[in-house]
Amino acid sequence: MKSKLFVPASRPELFDKAMASAADAISFDLEDAVAPERKAEARAILADWLGKQAGAAHAKKIIVRINAPDTPYYADDLAMLGGVPFDILNVPKTQDAASVQDAVSRASAAGFQGSFLVTIETPQALARAAELAAAHERVCGLQLGLADLFEPLGIARYEPETLRPILLALRLAAGASGKFALDAAYARVKDADGFRAEARLARSLGFLGKSCIHPSQIAIANEEFGFSADEVDQARRVVAASREHAGTGAFLLDGRMIDAPFVRRAEDVLLAAGHASAPFPNLQD
Repeated sequence: MKSKLFVPASRPELFDKAMASAADAISFDLEDAVAPERKAEARAILADWLGKQAGAAHAKKIIVRINAPDTPYYADDLAMLGGVPFDILNVPKTQDAASVQDAVSRASAAGFQGSFLVTIETPQALARAAELAAAHERVCGLQLGLADLFEPLGIARYEPETLRPILLALRLAAGASGKFALDAAYARVKDADGFRAEARLARSLGFLGKSCIHPSQIAIANEEFGFSADEVDQARRVVAASREHAGTGAFLLDGRMIDAPFVRRAEDVLLAAGHASAPFPNLQD
């Protein structure tokens, strides 16, 4: 999921356009993008559309962002969407492991069989990020929500020196239980250079991809979180050399010491780039 495009669940005229885009994942949003008076309508529209997509052939991950656990819409979201087909249920504004476990329990009871993406949007959640990632085996990753995290505290949202420690903390928290991390959305839609710089920073800190709120951001995310031919070739060489040196703890390749962490990363690169068939990296077995 190099790119994940948000689409308001109240705007069905955008659904097919989103599916035809180059985004790796489509995140249908029942939360921030839908006005309170349209929540029920949007939920019904989305459930009907998703139901009609059952069995459709496409390569995209389908995500649904429901409303937060402390809202009056939460229970209805889980009850209605549990029985329709999609891949990942995104739970926003989670505060502790119990809220994640509650979402898993309710969604499972309603029939949902996919994975769960947990959004970190408050100081409390950031402090407990590792706990949230490990709250249930069906949690596949953590997603960063910077507007809700920064704005109430008056923290500058677009300063790299502000972002770096937050991104690193989230990635390490997700990695502690073998989960992935997804970067936040970037609201300055016309600032392509700023979006690219932020995506590049997240990629350097091990993030899987970035949220997009406009189609113009998709190509940049795909480029920044993709792998160059040189990176894929180097990963192939590391994996091949590791097989040649099977049984040895470490070996030299091009003057560089290679051991298990470097081999695992090389395998992950090949998986993410579509050059291997093992389970996707950074997910629990």
